[in-house]
Amino acid sequence: MEQVFAPWRIEWVRRDEPNPDIEECVFCELPDLGDDRENLLVARSEHAFVMLNNYPYNPGHLMVIPHSHTGEYAALAEDVLLDHACLKQRTFDALEAALDPDGFNAGLNLGHGAGGSIDDHLHTHVVPRWEGDTNFMPVLSDTTVIVEALEATYEHVHDAFAAQEGTTVPSEGGAVVVE
Repeated sequence: MEQVFAPWRIEWVRRDEPNPDIEECVFCELPDLGDDRENLLVARSEHAFVMLNNYPYNPGHLMVIPHSHTGEYAALAEDVLLDHACLKQRTFDALEAALDPDGFNAGLNLGHGAGGSIDDHLHTHVVPRWEGDTNFMPVLSDTTVIVEALEATYEHVHDAFAAQEGTTVPSEGGAVVVE
């Protein structure tokens, strides 16, 4: 039997509903709920936002998500594409400053066959990687070990975004706004 001790996850496990305030698309509705920190939104730009993944592959696993609700990359307007790309660039910089990884995996799961759990609202995964971060757990027991709580990772990444030029933090608990 595989066991990984992660007591900080009990609040998430015991919640009444997965997303009680979400009626349709989590990526469309989360940015408007008002509690960025609780919803793991780290940064916002005009056409996109960055949030921590609830099921990270590694600490710092972020998603850069355009506000446009589409699963088709070609459907994004040019200004949205540019903003999404620029926010990805800032995301790499923030993760470098916050976590000092040795590299990154980044990509999109486009279409149902690509294996993503949300295929009707595209999003780019950015996963920090460290040399030797794959150990025996995923290889032998199909279990991953996340070594840092989401709340701690949020703080590190949020601070790194806030330290970038051209950003503001409009309120306590709010995501960093990228201009």
